[in-house]
Amino acid sequence: MTWDEMVPLLRQGTLETLQMTVWSTLFTALGGTLLGVLLVLTERGGLLPVPTVNKVLGVIVNIGRSLPFVILMMAIIPFTRALVGTSIGTQAAIVPLTLSAIPFYARLVETALREVDPGVVAAAQAMGASRGQIVWKVLLREARPGLLAGLTVTVIALIGYSAMAGAIGGGGLGDLAIRYGYQRFETGMMLAILVLLIALVQVVQSLGDVAVRRLTHK
Repeated sequence: MTWDEMVPLLRQGTLETLQMTVWSTLFTALGGTLLGVLLVLTERGGLLPVPTVNKVLGVIVNIGRSLPFVILMMAIIPFTRALVGTSIGTQAAIVPLTLSAIPFYARLVETALREVDPGVVAAAQAMGASRGQIVWKVLLREARPGLLAGLTVTVIALIGYSAMAGAIGGGGLGDLAIRYGYQRFETGMMLAILVLLIALVQVVQSLGDVAVRRLTHK
């Protein structure tokens, strides 16, 4: 396969990978942040202690984190088909990508929120702040560097997961790697895909590091 033949395929595969990663990151940020906040609020000594709910949420998160992505992707095919109308393609891959990443990011959110100085929370309570105000203006605000660092790690994981989505027709660079690199032994295509994936990870990590440093120095 010549370079001129590879370029259009690589361009399309990269765009599909970015689409999967961006959308699943948005949904993961929302779902994972909500779940992480609930884990912190409902724990013993939290702002809204409900140990039973906390244990149930913890079990759900642990189950979600323990399932290998490929197995999860195949196991929820009926759900994916019911939700988006198909089980193959870029749009369908966003569903398992999001469901696999939410529990992962939720634990990172939980860790970041627990690192907030309890004295700051106590001061907000003493001034009469409501639970919602404490969560939004204290916990989430103070934990921004940790939350962003965790999101950076999650995005990088999603890039890797999106490559695995190609195993069942998820599209993107992973699909190209299987169809051309594995099935047709196109070494040049495989090397180009590896370079693109490495470059994507490096860009995401660099941007995340810069953003975290800026938030930390504020």
